[in-house]
Amino acid sequence: MRGLPEDEITARIEAALYSAGRPLSADELVRASGTNSKEKTLKIVSDLVKKTKSTFKAIEIAQLEDGTFVFQIKPAYTPLVRRFAQHPLVPAAALKTLSYVAYEQPVTSKRLVQIRGSQVYSHIKELEQMQFVEHENLGRLKVYRTTKKFQEYFGITDINSMKSKLVASKDERRPPEKS
Repeated sequence: MRGLPEDEITARIEAALYSAGRPLSADELVRASGTNSKEKTLKIVSDLVKKTKSTFKAIEIAQLEDGTFVFQIKPAYTPLVRRFAQHPLVPAAALKTLSYVAYEQPVTSKRLVQIRGSQVYSHIKELEQMQFVEHENLGRLKVYRTTKKFQEYFGITDINSMKSKLVASKDERRPPEKS
């Protein structure tokens, strides 16, 4: 049986380092690579370290003192990154409102105000500008739901499936009832 092509092994290691958001051990990288060879994995990681040094100016794959590897911004650029990283696409309060719309949709503006308070109007305005929610008018009442853009951005293929998963995870966290 033939193993994975080297390009695929490299891609898997890159994906693991990029998405982890934390340092990864050699063993974790071996698992991510799809090989059983620590030697081959470390050679590819070493090649990636050299490649990132010659290609990128502000990012690197670094080996830390404990032997783990991390894909990171070079320390000299940390102050610059902090300025941008502290401004998320959707502010926390609006994100909470968005989660209620996603879970309860279709949901009325009256219900949203009951749950989130009157500040919900500014959240909804922001979420509509981002095209994550839309509304329809039913008389004087507005009914909100998420948009296709919301689904694409958050990787949701089926709203009903998302709702059942949320209910299931909420049930798992609930302590068992006493009999």
